[in-house]
Amino acid sequence: MTELEKCMAGEWYDCHEKTFLTFKQTARELLSRYHALAYGQKEEKTELLRQLFGSIGTNVSVGLPFLCDYGRNIHLGNNVSVNMNCTFVDCNKITVGNNVLIASNVQLYTAAHPVELSERLTPGWTPDREEYFCRTYALPITIGNGCWLGGGVIVLPGVTIGDGCVIGAGSVVTKDIPPDSLAVGNPCRVIRQINRNAPERILTVPDKHMA
Repeated sequence: MTELEKCMAGEWYDCHEKTFLTFKQTARELLSRYHALAYGQKEEKTELLRQLFGSIGTNVSVGLPFLCDYGRNIHLGNNVSVNMNCTFVDCNKITVGNNVLIASNVQLYTAAHPVELSERLTPGWTPDREEYFCRTYALPITIGNGCWLGGGVIVLPGVTIGDGCVIGAGSVVTKDIPPDSLAVGNPCRVIRQINRNAPERILTVPDKHMA
């Protein structure tokens, strides 16, 4: 397997292999151009997002500043609003559905390292070696249709948030959240079900748990 194939399969991979450095360089260049655009340059922004992301739907906005790792692994549906100061660490796929609100300071992390130090350190590594010292892997994140992620939400690797969910501000989502759930906290837990009478996936109304 190539290092890229290992990465996308969720296995340990060399994140400093040339392929990934090229991805990062391309993303940094496109992000620099994106940040230089004026607020009203909507068409130019959309074109740059099309170049940066793996796929993008219609009526998508991404506020500034915005940071991502590769860009190419981010897939956004239609009617998606990403507010300012968000970070998407897209070493693996980040898939966002339709009609999704992502508030300011949301962080989506696909990358991770082994918890055990003996596994985290690269075999044979010593402080005098210049190569990267730890093992890395990445797991995909999926945000379903009609979701709303409140300010400062953190989503960890491998998490799926089901359709119609609302995640309260400041929550840390460590495990999958079932569809149509209001969930808050660290670690994030389901408080109650919502959207029971909704005929379709729509954007939910404000709730007292949200910022």
